[in-house]
This record gives sequence, C-alpha cells and structure tokens, in this order.
Amino acid sequence: MRTEYAGLMDPRFIGQTVTLYGWVQRRRDHGGVIFIDLRDREGMVQVICDPDQAEVFAAAEKVRSEYCLQVDGVVRRRPEGTVNTALVSGEIEVLCRQLTILNPSVPIPFQIDDENLSETTRLTHRVLDLRRPAMQKNMMLRYRVTMAVRKYLDAAGFIDIETPMLTRSTPEGARDYLVPSRVHAGAFFALPQSPQLFKQLLMVAGFDRYYQIVKCFRDEDLRADRQPEFTQIDVEMSFLDETEIRDMMEQMTRVVFDEVLAVKLPQPFPVMTYADAIQRYGSDKPDLRIDLQLTDLTDAMGDVEFKVFKSATEMKDGKVVALRVPGGGDLPRSEIDGFAEFVKIYGAKGLAYIKVNDAAPSPGETLRQGMQSPIIKNLHDAALATIVERTGAKSGDLIFFGADRAKIVYDALGALRVKIGHSEFGRARGLFSAGWQPVWVVDFPMFEFDEETQRYAAAHHPFTSPKDGHEDHLGTDPARALAKAYDMVLNGWEIGGGSIRIHREEVQSKVFRALKISADEAGEKFGFLLDALQYGAPPHGGIAFGLDRIVTLMAGAESIRDVIAFPKTQRAQCLLTQAPSTVDEKQLRELHIRVRGEAKTVEPRVA
Repeated sequence: MRTEYAGLMDPRFIGQTVTLYGWVQRRRDHGGVIFIDLRDREGMVQVICDPDQAEVFAAAEKVRSEYCLQVDGVVRRRPEGTVNTALVSGEIEVLCRQLTILNPSVPIPFQIDDENLSETTRLTHRVLDLRRPAMQKNMMLRYRVTMAVRKYLDAAGFIDIETPMLTRSTPEGARDYLVPSRVHAGAFFALPQSPQLFKQLLMVAGFDRYYQIVKCFRDEDLRADRQPEFTQIDVEMSFLDETEIRDMMEQMTRVVFDEVLAVKLPQPFPVMTYADAIQRYGSDKPDLRIDLQLTDLTDAMGDVEFKVFKSATEMKDGKVVALRVPGGGDLPRSEIDGFAEFVKIYGAKGLAYIKVNDAAPSPGETLRQGMQSPIIKNLHDAALATIVERTGAKSGDLIFFGADRAKIVYDALGALRVKIGHSEFGRARGLFSAGWQPVWVVDFPMFEFDEETQRYAAAHHPFTSPKDGHEDHLGTDPARALAKAYDMVLNGWEIGGGSIRIHREEVQSKVFRALKISADEAGEKFGFLLDALQYGAPPHGGIAFGLDRIVTLMAGAESIRDVIAFPKTQRAQCLLTQAPSTVDEKQLRELHIRVRGEAKTVEPRVA
C-alpha cells in the first residue's frame, strides 16, 4: 500500500521506509548512479538507484519515460547543495531498495514537460496531456471548487436532485442536440440545454432549495469559453427575493475563492444596471480591471458636417460614442490602422479618431489647432469643445469614435476597449489593474426585438419575471419592460446568470402575448410546466454558474478546454475518440433514420 503520494514526500519521512507509486518523468544516469524522477498527481520525488543494489540497478537500467513503477525505499535528506526549493519533496530523496516495473510504456509522442504543444496534439493524445503537471493542477483545482460549492450549499440547506438527460425539445435560445427514439418511430428526445423547467417544477413540488452540478448541451458555434457540453452549478430556491438570492450566491462565490485560492473578493460586490454597463463599457459583462470608459456624444453631433456622425444621429437607434485612450497619442499609425481592422469584426465600417496634441491652447490659438485628424475639418468648434469636455481628454490623448446603430457601436468599442486595456500599451500606461473585479449586472431588458421576424423574443427565457411595475409595459411597449434578471460578472466573463421566475398565471399570459405566443402554442411547448404552476406555485428564482468558466479564470487558463478532462474542439469534435462518427446501417434502420448524401467523419488524427 502507498505510504504517501510521491509529490507530498517531505522531511517528515526522513529515515522511514516508504512505498511509492507513479510514472517516470525522466531517468538520468550520473556516473553509475541512476536517478529517477517519479511523478504522480501531487508532484515529483527523486529516487536514487545505487549499483550496490544489483537487482534494483538492473531494473532501473530498463526504465524509460512514462513507465509505471512501484518504489520501495528509505527516505533520506538530499546532499548539501542539491536541494530543489521548487518541489515539496525538494529537501529529500528516496534510496530505492526494491524497484518494480508495473507496466512499461511505448515511446510517447511528446515529452510530458513540453510546454509548446499544439492543441491538436494535446487533444488527440489527451490521456498523456492530462498527465502534464499543469493539467493535473487544473483538474485538482476543479475538484476543489466543486467540493467548496457542495459544502456551502449543503450548509445552506440545499439538496442535490438529478434531473433528466433525455427530455423534450423546448426553445431555450440555442439548437438542441436530438436523440432519436427507437421505440417511438419519428420521435426525438432532446439533451437539456439547462435544467430550467425541471428545477421550476421542483420548486412547485416543495423542494425549496435545490442544486445540481450538471451537464448541459447546446449545439451552437463554439468559442474559447463555450463547449457543446458544459457544466453548470444550477441553483433554485423559493420564498427569496432577487436581492436575497444575489446575496446568498455572492457569499458562496466569496467562500469558494477564499477556500480554493485564499483570495478575498470584495464585500459586497458592486451592482451595475445593464443600461449603465452598455453605455459605459459597451458590454453587459464589463471587465472592470480596465480603466477606460465610453462617452455618448450623440446629442451633440446632429449638426456637424461629418456625414458619418450626422447620419448616425438620424438613425432610429443610432449612436455616436467616443473612447478616450490616455496617452494614446503615442500610438503609431500602424497600430491605429490595426484597431480599425479589428472593429470591422463587429460590423463597424471604420474607426474615426482624433489625436489631442494640446487640450489647453494658448491665448490666440484654437482647440482645433491642437488636434490632429482627418475628420476635424468637418466638426465645428462647439462639437470639438464638447468632445474634449465630455471625454475629459488631456494633451497627448487619443479619442476613437464609433458611429452607427447602437449595437454595432457598443459591440465594436466595447471590444476595442478590452483589446487596448489588455495590450502591452495598455498595461504599460496603467490602463489595466491585475486582480479580481466582480460585479452584478441587473435590470436586463425583458425582450429583444428580432428584425428578421419582426417580433419580440425573450432576452433570457419566457418565464423571467418583469420588475415590479413593469407588467403594464408588456401590453403597450414591451421594449420598456425590464426583468428581474441578474448576471454575476468576473474580470469580463459572465460566470453566472439567473432571474426571478414568473409564478402567477396572469403575468405569464401577458408575457406570452408580448411574445405573440398563442395559448395553443404555449400549451404545446410548455404545457407540463404551465399545468404545474396552477397548483400553488411558490415565488421562486435561481441562478446557474458556468463551472468551466469559473475554473478557467481561477486557473489563469486561456480556454475552458484546459479545465475539462475530455473537451471537444471548436468544431465540436473529440480528437481522442474520433467522435462524432458514422454508424452502421443496421443502427440507423432501428432508429428509423436514413442519411441523405455522403456522411462526413472526423478528420484523421494529427500528431
């Protein structure tokens, strides 16, 4: 039986005979003495194989990288000058008395300590990739986070209840993964995008504090922070209002960060409305570590000659918005041009700018003389003065402008703000402050207007409750209705989102009418929930945290794929198992399915 993990061996064990298990990180032959770095999930320890022990030495000569070993030996202090302070075991070594090769390894496609591997190689050989210390650390971190969450929720009276993985398809904002039924020809299950409807049913059933750490599935285009299957910390509770739910979940987040990282998050978290977040940061998930804000200039640009600005003020939802970059006048033209190309990703047609060389002109000089830009000739003096006053521009600053429909402007300048803040320039100028910056974003719109269908869609889901007093807007002006919805944002990532749910039939009916969902359609899509809500449904609400995102932030990783044991690629493929894959004709016939056209398989492995 193992005495202790190899990576946890320390001076406490000096003089003891121990049994260790692990894998060979490296084997070194130094003047007849063989050194083996034995690795397990907790780290490494140095094992000494002396030629005086003939059997041990003979076995050690056969050992190669990634062999699985059992080591029996005596712990002793390392010779003076050979201590490795980077290791827990760095003060000791194990003099091997018996070496057992539990299983050899074929030559591996890469070295476990190689930090320059392509992601394709890593995902193709994920089992070996997971042996790397960085990945072992990430998986252990994930485990500690989930345990801290469970302990907190258990102490707060929540119970863990499983909900179905095979359910019916319901509209929740993304495409469902469908599972054909063999028994019911032509019918399909759907994998859940979230346990939303079932956790509401549990509230009606009287389980007033529910949680689940659960897999969810969405067939959507992937990014660094998305996967087709992801893990939620799903929480629902009855008889608490919006503020009480936020307070409880905020405290859970503080406890998790304290226990896992020994990080003290602020108390309380700041709270910001959705409207303020968009207007000041161009995003509903603002990264508050970046000391840059947007400035609305729309009302002051209606009479300028610059057509880009003037036409934006004449649009139904047009905006002219500025982003001041302190010291940005030092940015080279090539970098400014690069920013102009960058904002095109978000639909912007270009990126106007003004360099403020002198914000306080001498007597007899004009503000215009202290500015440098192709656009200033088309802006009158009053407009230029307003720009400087509202943005707070100083000599040496650079001001970028967005002018278009509001969504394009805020998306483009919001993304540019983040890009500049995280850039080498932004960090050098003190525009970025390291650390943890959480914020609650509240008062989201109830609805989003879809130009294509010319109808409103639920911004979250159709069971989100409107704010008190906003029920009247549902029938007259749905765009004005705000929701009792809230997101927890950390360092520019939305890590959790939730809302108070509708539990009264008359309010639910108003929401369905605003969404142009008929009674028949509502019954067909949500009948089982609507029926349940008639049986004395309690007021309730909840939140779902993205476990993968939280752990990614805590680990300092670049992608959630680095904190998921067996993730998919950005093309929703598993390079390890070669999924998705074709299936044989017999299986398809049993499921009453026929594939039209040539089926495509996962691309071959790339080492």
